[in-house]
Amino acid sequence: MSEEIVKGRELLEAGDVGGLIRHLRFTAEGLPVVEVARLVEGAAALSGFDDLREASGAVVREPASPQALYDFGYACIERGVPELGVPALREALELTGGAPPVLRELAAALERAERHREAVEVLQAHDAALEPWPDRYLLAFNALLAGGLEIADRELAALPAPPDDGFAWAHGRLRRMVGRARAAHGAGLMDERDLRGWHFALTGGLLGEISPYGYDEGMVGRYAYTQVSPGSCVRGLLRLRAVLEATGVRPRSVSLLPERSSHILGLVAARVLGLPAAPFRPDAAETVVVAFDLNDADDDSLRALHDRAPGQVLYEHATCWTDPPAVSADMSGLLHQVAVTPWGERMRMVREGEPETVPADDRPAEMIAQEIAQAGPETGDEVAPGGTDADLARFAAAVAGHWLAGPRDRCPYTGPVRSSRFM
Repeated sequence: MSEEIVKGRELLEAGDVGGLIRHLRFTAEGLPVVEVARLVEGAAALSGFDDLREASGAVVREPASPQALYDFGYACIERGVPELGVPALREALELTGGAPPVLRELAAALERAERHREAVEVLQAHDAALEPWPDRYLLAFNALLAGGLEIADRELAALPAPPDDGFAWAHGRLRRMVGRARAAHGAGLMDERDLRGWHFALTGGLLGEISPYGYDEGMVGRYAYTQVSPGSCVRGLLRLRAVLEATGVRPRSVSLLPERSSHILGLVAARVLGLPAAPFRPDAAETVVVAFDLNDADDDSLRALHDRAPGQVLYEHATCWTDPPAVSADMSGLLHQVAVTPWGERMRMVREGEPETVPADDRPAEMIAQEIAQAGPETGDEVAPGGTDADLARFAAAVAGHWLAGPRDRCPYTGPVRSSRFM
């Protein structure tokens, strides 16, 4: 019995479902599928996931059954652990001689696991059997997410009209992504380090800051953990102002979202941009809607923001790249995994080198906003490639024709520019 299986059983016996799933994410490909299913069966039982428990148990009983392997892979995707279903779906694909339903499910599992190059490879290996919908759509979409703009462009051009409304939405999203990728390609390298270009291609949003911290050590412009400073808030809003100038967009007001952090930042934005502020209305046109972190926004606001009113710009200062919000902002100040607001509970180091907790600032929003707006923009000694204000303005001007177009679709994928994730 391998060390990986022994460790998995120990984690299961200890009731550490989270630890077991993290362990299997990195080891499932090298373990017998039946052993993975046995461990997942136990984890599903502890979690109350009857569908996954039943599908896992079927593989344990009939490890050579294509249907059982397929059902297990499908259940893994549905429960948010696609990596665990990939080996089972690979075996099912081999046992069925490349059955199209199994091929599609394997491609879907690889896509959800952000293993887009592998999804492209497995689809191209069965090229002669691919149907336009959904097979070649999946090929084009995953090629784009892997950085293969030429393949995505070619496959998109060859796609016939979608057969139903569900595919029509996907077709429209892919067209917009490819169009934005073309525009970004004309403005930059669009390689595996062009974070701003690929962020725009996939989300439609402009990225204000390319973080220099850990840039060459795995972060490539994104933040892991950051305590946002008042200066960072001002710097992001000044960059928003520069983008508006570069693109010729002229908002007449700032719209304030009801959530406290967004309300505070919106008041700061009104001062920095020199615009009047008013509570957000879904039909408000020619306005900048300001959010600190859209994952903290209420559901009504997020639904209203999916389709923009004419001239409406959605600015989010701190966009979570590991758990993207329900709508994609038109401009993000920075990308983070964890961000702490300047007015929230924070940690700081005291003289002895020990951390202490600073309580949240409960002063009125107007008072905090006035203080932050008076802070100067934070500047650092380090600058990442493409990280200057001039770089941002040039990029914004170059892609302006594709900005503020279409709905604000959520994009749960990081694309070809990968950054280190921290638990």
